[in-house]
Formats: sequence, C-alpha cells, structure tokens
Amino acid sequence: MSNAVDSDETPIVSVQQLADYIAAGCKDRAAFRIGTEHEKFLFDRNTLKPLSYHGNAGIGAVLQRLLEQQGSPILDDGHLIGVRYDDGAAISLEPAGQLELSGAPVASLHDTQTELHAHLDTVKAIGEQLGFEAAPLGFHPLMRRDEMPWMPKRRYAIMRRYMPQVGTRGLDMMLRTCTVQVNLDYASEADMAAKMRVSLALQPLATALFANSPFREGQPSGLMSTRADVWTDTDHDRCGIPALFMSRSFGFERYVNWLLDDVPMYFVRRNDRYIDVAGHTFRDFLGGRIPGLEDDTATLADFADHMTTAFTEVRLKRFLEMRGADAGTPAMMVAQSALWVGLLYDAGALSDAQTLTAGISRAELLAVRRDVPRLGLDARLQGRTLRELAGDVVAIAAKGLRARARHDAAGDDETQYLAPLQDIAAGAPNQSEYWLARFREAWDGDATRIFGELLQNDRSAEFFEVQ
Repeated sequence: MSNAVDSDETPIVSVQQLADYIAAGCKDRAAFRIGTEHEKFLFDRNTLKPLSYHGNAGIGAVLQRLLEQQGSPILDDGHLIGVRYDDGAAISLEPAGQLELSGAPVASLHDTQTELHAHLDTVKAIGEQLGFEAAPLGFHPLMRRDEMPWMPKRRYAIMRRYMPQVGTRGLDMMLRTCTVQVNLDYASEADMAAKMRVSLALQPLATALFANSPFREGQPSGLMSTRADVWTDTDHDRCGIPALFMSRSFGFERYVNWLLDDVPMYFVRRNDRYIDVAGHTFRDFLGGRIPGLEDDTATLADFADHMTTAFTEVRLKRFLEMRGADAGTPAMMVAQSALWVGLLYDAGALSDAQTLTAGISRAELLAVRRDVPRLGLDARLQGRTLRELAGDVVAIAAKGLRARARHDAAGDDETQYLAPLQDIAAGAPNQSEYWLARFREAWDGDATRIFGELLQNDRSAEFFEVQ
C-alpha cells in the first residue's frame, strides 16, 4: 500500500513474472492495513475560483509550505508536484490541482480518522495564510471545464491529448472530479478474487451512499453523482466493470493478460522523459512493436506505471482500490473506509457479503451503474432500491467491525464511523439530496453557497442524520 514510485528496472521476461509481481502483495491477515486516499478542490476564499499552479498563493506555493513542514519533494520537470512522507503517505496533485492525500498504511480506522483530520488541519492553516479554502465535492459545482487550470505534470499532458479520442467525458474526469477511495489488502489470489467480486457488486451502492455532486456550472445537473456519470463515458477500454473481473477463474495471470492486451498505454518514462505511446498495448511494447522503442526493454517499473492507468470501479494492484465514491465531508470519507473494512477484513462478514451478492449478474450491475448517477439511492437492483439494500450491507459491515474489536482510547470500536451510513439507510438524505434541498429551500437558487456550508459542517458526523 505504498505510494512510492516503483523504480524496479528488472527486465520483463514472462507473463508469470508479472503475475508474481502482483502476487507479492499478498499478506498475512495480521498485517492487513488500511490506506485512504481523498481529494479536494482548492478555491480562492474571495473569488471562489480554483487555484492555479503558479503565484505566491498558487498550488505550487501550497506544496512548498507542506514540504517545509516535513517530507521530501516529488518533482516533474523541475516542478514541485507532491510531497512524500517517511510513513508511506504522500500529497499529490490531480490534473486541475485537486489536492490529494494518499494516506499511510494504518492498522485501524481510528488511525484513519486521526490522519485525515491532521491533514485537514494542516491544509486549513496554510489556507488561512494564503487565502484559500478546500471543498471536498465529487464534481466542481461552479466552473466550466475551460475555466479549470492545468497542473504541470507531463503524464497529464499525454492524457489531455488522448482522452477526447476515446470518450466524451475524459477531460471532465480529469479536471472537475474528486473522489475518496480506500485501499485494502488480500491474503491470497483466492481472497483477492472473492473481495473483487463482492466489492464490484456493491460499488453502485457505494456510489449512491456517497453521492456528493448534484451541481454543474451553478445549477442542478439532474444527477445525484455527476462524477459517476462522467465515468460512464471516459474510456471504455480501461473503466467500468470488465466481465473478466467477475469470472470464477479470475486471478493474477488473467488480470495481467487483460492489462497487456486490452488496456492501451499512455506513456513510457525514460531518463526523466515521458514518451507518448498512447493507444499502443503493453504487449506491443514487450514485442518491440512501438515505433522508436523497438530496441527498448520493458521493466517492472514500466508495468507498475501501466497498472496505474486502469480505472476500473475496483482496481487491482498489490492491493485493491475501491473507486466508486464521491469525495465528501470528513465523516463520510472515514465512513467510506469503514464500510469496506467492515465488509472485507472479517471472514464472517465477507462470507455474509458473498452470500448477499452471489446472485447479482454483470448485466444487472451494468444496468444499475447506468442508473445510479441519476437515481442515487432510488436506483434498483434485483427488485430492491439501493437504500433498502444499504440497510443489509451496512449491518454486515458493522458486524465485521465489531469482530475486529479495534478500540480507541475511549473504548469505542470502529462501528462508530458507520453512523452517517446507518442514518442514510434509515432514511436520512445522502449528501446530494441534502444539498439539493438547501439549493431549493435556503439558498434562493445560489449554488455558490455550498462552499460556506461545507466549511461550517466539515467535521460533523451528524450532518446528514435523520431529520
């Protein structure tokens, strides 16, 4: 669950070698950890406009302040684009300057909570000095795509050129979305495959529970999760729910072959250069069939780079990444980690989740994935609304967290972090429903007011409880 750049220059000689590379992520259950990643938009306190990279109050300056406190720099062509910490955590930039904390691998959700709030306190303190605030929302509620800045990262320049060739919403994904995800371990190939099937089956539910992007360019978008809608037409070769992932024969080697043949590359890094190879397959690279790279030897570092360019709803690396949720309030971001830890890290809870999801077909998942951005918790799966399903799923997660028996200093276990989801399952509004009600009833149709209310409520676990 490391955020370090893989610099392993070992030449690739076989598919099995690549399968073994991923399998090296298998851990004893006692060593399972939790890694939470979350993004937020930074905006000028006075103008509400996103921060550019350059300038005394730009994102480059924000990163410099973070670097001065601790950590080592992450550079791209001389530009400071992130900060790496000794504990495995890192700060990085998404294409429009969305600031991301890739959390350290921690043992409990109590640690996740502590890490998140320490990070937010740090960002808030820098914001008070430089005049900006942070907005954890799934889709930017105000700005047009052409009003968003671009960060000086060469990887993103390649994606910027390629995205419009493979979908209509790829640039929106890059510039106007923010997510929260949790990265979790597996014990074996079979454990990975079981967790993959369960988490894919429940990813649409996560999208509905954590929906937090109902606005686009100052008006209701007609969607509960505008972010999730963007992902439906970003790049069908690397996104969504591949049939392979739900197969009973899914494993490391089959996944490697999918990456080699079905997921086009973006780039190859050589001597601090990014070489644009977008559209070619990694199998082409291995076979010396990419013009200009015919005599180049592909390495494990190249393969590690390539794995980061698959954007499926659940992504397999040396751990599993849950990718279906909008960014949200701190309480909801910790709740997202709590949901998946509860479902996947206790054997009894995982077994219950497998039983609950066993009959869900890929066709049903594709249908609900199509519906959930618009309908949210009212979307239906196997004759039930997702809100009805949520009650069962959150109960299983609570069972799993109780079984883990990880207590904080006050003696409370990790089930406390599921409270916002329990409220939503019982009928409370999710974040998007709440914001839409505020837009209609309290804001006089002025979506800019979401920023002020976010800042007032950003720590409240009771923000969305049943009224």
